[in-house]
Amino acid sequence: MKTKSTLLILIFFLMTSMGFSQKKKDTSMNIISGKVNISKYHNHDELDRMSKGELLTLYTERIKVIVNILPNIAFATKPGITMSDLGIPDTKENKKALENNIEASVNYFDSTIEFQKTILPYSDTRDLIAAILFYEETLKSLHTYNDYKTD
Repeated sequence: MKTKSTLLILIFFLMTSMGFSQKKKDTSMNIISGKVNISKYHNHDELDRMSKGELLTLYTERIKVIVNILPNIAFATKPGITMSDLGIPDTKENKKALENNIEASVNYFDSTIEFQKTILPYSDTRDLIAAILFYEETLKSLHTYNDYKTD
């Protein structure tokens, strides 16, 4: 009896491990990754009451969202879309191209932010507010992106 139960348990574990090893891993990467939304849109009066440090933070957040979305809007405007979802063959070359694009975006963003941290504090507050409002309007327009598509 003891041998039977031990054998059944062994077979159960063997079947379970074989079942998991047969599952194909989903290695599809998202076209848009990273931060893709902002928590709040502002008006001129709200921004006017903020300190320059707060404005610099908002400016940087908006750049991050724009860098993650705008270069890819021909494919997607929201995260979670993969090449497979778009009907793009999931080949080694296509995966490498997407990896290179993501890496280039990260490098661009990091170097831009490094520059912004050094130079942006010298900007005029009015120009900073205008830039934030412009970026926010650009981000709002993504909600109407599909209106430009024709069937």
